[in-house]
Amino acid sequence: MAKVELKAPIVEEIKKYTEEAKSVVLISYSGITVAEDTAFRKAFREKNVVYKIYKNTLIKRAFEGTVYEGLNDALEGTTAVAFSMDDATDAAKVIADTKKTVSVLQFKAGVIDGTVYDAAGLEVIASIPSRTELISKLLGSIQSPVTNLARVLNQIAEKQEQTA
Repeated sequence: MAKVELKAPIVEEIKKYTEEAKSVVLISYSGITVAEDTAFRKAFREKNVVYKIYKNTLIKRAFEGTVYEGLNDALEGTTAVAFSMDDATDAAKVIADTKKTVSVLQFKAGVIDGTVYDAAGLEVIASIPSRTELISKLLGSIQSPVTNLARVLNQIAEKQEQTA
């Protein structure tokens, strides 16, 4: 069996992940310890992020003709790929959180909602609250005036009962 035939399923696997993912983030992981990598992978699994290490040439083949082709310049050295399946910012957030304790991890580049971002752009995206957090903040800010109004009306009613 030729080498190309052996590598074709891997390229297809990468293509499948890119089609299903909401975002793709490339990172440099050179120097990470086994224990750190195990914890890193666990954090990814909890957020439904697929974390894989492939050869750069196979990634380039899978990205050909897609929006992810803009990431080819970042495919040098050791490269790991994180595919966010649920929330587009999950991979960037997990990486940013892990970078606080594992300094060897570095963003390379990523594609979120069809836009290619460099390392600095991914840092900014990682600092943005998730969709769920934003919705809960919105609901909290909508609920706050109603709660305050109910509290004031209740106090007025109690005051009138005391004077009557």
